[in-house]
Amino acid sequence: MFKNQTPQQLSTYIAAISAVLMALLALCCKATGIMVISWASIGLLVLSVFVVSYISNFYLVRYYIFRRIKLIYKIIHRHKLPTDFKAGKIEMGQNILDNVEEEVDQWAEQNERDIEELERLATYRRRFIGDVSHELKTPIFNIQGFIHTLLDGAIHDPDVNTKYLQRAAKNVDRLQAIVEDLETINKLEAGQMVLDLRDFDIHDLTEEVFSDLEMRARERNIRLTFKEGANQHFRVRADKESIRQVLMNLVHNSIKYGREGGLSKVSFYDMENYILLEVSDNGIGINPEHMKHVFDRFYRADKHRSREAGGTGLGLSIVKHIIEAHKQTINVRSSLGQGSTFGFTLEKA
Repeated sequence: MFKNQTPQQLSTYIAAISAVLMALLALCCKATGIMVISWASIGLLVLSVFVVSYISNFYLVRYYIFRRIKLIYKIIHRHKLPTDFKAGKIEMGQNILDNVEEEVDQWAEQNERDIEELERLATYRRRFIGDVSHELKTPIFNIQGFIHTLLDGAIHDPDVNTKYLQRAAKNVDRLQAIVEDLETINKLEAGQMVLDLRDFDIHDLTEEVFSDLEMRARERNIRLTFKEGANQHFRVRADKESIRQVLMNLVHNSIKYGREGGLSKVSFYDMENYILLEVSDNGIGINPEHMKHVFDRFYRADKHRSREAGGTGLGLSIVKHIIEAHKQTINVRSSLGQGSTFGFTLEKA
């Protein structure tokens, strides 16, 4: 009966019960002769008890219960309430108890989500710091070893001095590449990289990428080609140099992880308002357990081979950020021993 009641209703019920009890008591006294009282006096007494009980309970609930409950609102909604809010301003006709319960539940759920998100970010931060340290440690250790060897006397040995300096320089270049890639990702994530959107032929841009990577492909005897029947010329609207970076990365990976003597194919598919571009190879493929991590920073499905082939481990993460900056999507499908296909969409011009 008293569940889900407003303060006004609750005060009315209590006052009514008090009045009924007083009426029964007065009737008993009249019936037994304990008191000589008229019916009018009984009615007036009952009415007085009802009014006094209602007012007492109303203000008791208002000032000693719901006023304090209102403080909960102020704590939960501190960032929403005006600075001149006062806890005493209570709408007594509202079901405040139920509202408080609902608000506290929502507040608790939101806090739980916030805590989970903070824990996820903390885990990501720890992993990221560990990955960065690991990636930087190898070239720094190599540079340190080469330089100390030269300082210990090898600088005067014509058979090794130039070779060690060249190796140290190569590791310095790798450090610079890691820093530049990290800077690129940070700009993309912070929204600081402004896209220069323009119309261009995506087929022609892909041919330029093929030309830039032709020597690398020849080293592994891999043929760069367009898929037959899906090599049409399409004009897209995007940041040309950013998309060039995406294609360079994907085609370079298809060469790096493709089967020696195999091929890397690029395909275009018309999807009304968008163009789907796919880069495929017939190489080692990606283990299913690694699929969800391929776009993570520094993640390498084949760590040993990745470092041998060079790269910073940030390429696919940059690719994903660039495509998402264009408000488009990228995906990957792969089969072990058969190859991988990376596909992304671009808006048609």
